[in-house]
Amino acid sequence: MPPALRNVLLDRDGTIIEERHYLCDPEGVALVPGGGEALARLARAGMRLFAVTNQSGIGRGYYAPLQYEAVRDRLDALLAPYGVILTETAHCPHAPSDGCACRKPATGMFTALAARHGLLAAETAVIGDAASDIAFGLALGSPLTILVTTGHGARHARELGLPQLPNDAASLALGARRPGWPHVLARDLPAAVDHLLAYAGPGSAP
Repeated sequence: MPPALRNVLLDRDGTIIEERHYLCDPEGVALVPGGGEALARLARAGMRLFAVTNQSGIGRGYYAPLQYEAVRDRLDALLAPYGVILTETAHCPHAPSDGCACRKPATGMFTALAARHGLLAAETAVIGDAASDIAFGLALGSPLTILVTTGHGARHARELGLPQLPNDAASLALGARRPGWPHVLARDLPAAVDHLLAYAGPGSAP
């Protein structure tokens, strides 16, 4: 039996919302197609949802913390009509050269969320569009990591040497995994949620 999944950590840009280079304007926030409905399914299944996002644009001086917060608030507003509330959005504001403990793939954001919300790695799935999201999930001990091909996902899938998704499949479980590979490759967030809910079992809401 797989562990009971109670929490989902989601990357933001390219996973929940469409990728925008160093997004700092709330007018540029757009959910990926079907994203609101997909997250609503997870919420109905009783799962707690968290966003975990690297925001090096702050550390690089490209935008201010207040601009990041405006984008965060806009995302919350777009999710509200679907009945979706992110329990918390954690972000790393540092540039890669800062050597912090919170920039994915480092697990500092999970450690902080776990302390505040009682998260257990064995009960937590990770979904993202980058190899660093998957490395983050594997490092914290998540039993289910899913790479979506939206955002930067298709490029990272190629760089990781992942098999291609069959034309007739929305997701692919990777049984014979190499180091750094996710457990699952999914076309997009709705496909990732389909797989996650099937993994979680019949007690999950449709």
